[in-house]
Amino acid sequence: MFDKILVTGGAGFIGSNFVRYTRAHKPDWTIVNLDALTYSGNLENLADLEGDDRHLFVKGDVCDWETIRPLLAECQAVVHFAAESHVDRSIHDSTPFIRTNIQGTQLLLDAARDAGVQRFAHVSTDEVYGSLPLDQPDLKFTEQSPIEPNSPYAASKAASDLLVRAAFHTFGFPAVVTRCSNNFGPYQFPEKVIPLFVSNLIEGKPVPLYGDGKNIRDWLHVDDHCEAILLALEFGTPGEVYNIGGDNEHSNLQLTHEILRLMGETSDMIHPVEDRLGHDRRYAIDSSKIQNELGWKPTRSAWPDALKQTVNWYRENESWWRRVKSGAYLDYYEQQYKGQV
Repeated sequence: MFDKILVTGGAGFIGSNFVRYTRAHKPDWTIVNLDALTYSGNLENLADLEGDDRHLFVKGDVCDWETIRPLLAECQAVVHFAAESHVDRSIHDSTPFIRTNIQGTQLLLDAARDAGVQRFAHVSTDEVYGSLPLDQPDLKFTEQSPIEPNSPYAASKAASDLLVRAAFHTFGFPAVVTRCSNNFGPYQFPEKVIPLFVSNLIEGKPVPLYGDGKNIRDWLHVDDHCEAILLALEFGTPGEVYNIGGDNEHSNLQLTHEILRLMGETSDMIHPVEDRLGHDRRYAIDSSKIQNELGWKPTRSAWPDALKQTVNWYRENESWWRRVKSGAYLDYYEQQYKGQV
């Protein structure tokens, strides 16, 4: 269907896994990978693709029209991951979230429409729906659930989703939106809970558990997510939203105890910390729409096996997360790519 696609934010956690997944499953596609390499963009995530002439990395900003336009002139499709994505950071300073997630998405939509892009997949989050109550376990987010974001990050993503919706309804732009639950897997930036807890325990440090630990999340393996995004890109109906969940709900306290068990540690390593401001209590995705329409279902997300595999990845790739925690990963671009791309 496509010869060349643009992936924005393709050096981040989900983006880099998507690039790798797509190279494996669509070997005839060329991927132009645009990433600004801010704090969570890490080209070491894609070291195994060095020398692959169908993976073209470009360091650039989705808010830079002059960078975006010539790239889109060569690409038939876009998968838009590029976003500021950490809730805690958005609470401290929402400015970068407004710029990248809202302004960057609108610029990219405008440029893609001008270029005549055939398909556009906008990757979003279940956090745009807000929070579900703990005492109604059968209640889940559907694509018809109201948009009620509760953090600056979620609000910025909700705004970007609505801009994509507007592009479809106003211009007939062939875009789809995907909304996923919490991802886990390899190459996740170690300020996120699973790599943070594993790396802390390896270093002999306690794990910081927010509040009472009862907050529930639906955990989705990143490869299941990548498979669903690719299906939505190729076969999703323009203008539609597709929820992507792992059918894998666990409380933060359950997650913590399972990581401790896998690491051979005890609850003595739990360090309760003050809860996040506005912390949503529960997220849960109803992904029946994408399962029924596109034939997708999560096959890699179920615990304990999937969590064990992920914990083992961080145990076996200590040099990777140590370089991230120290900031040394930021030098990788200068060492490997400067002057080449």
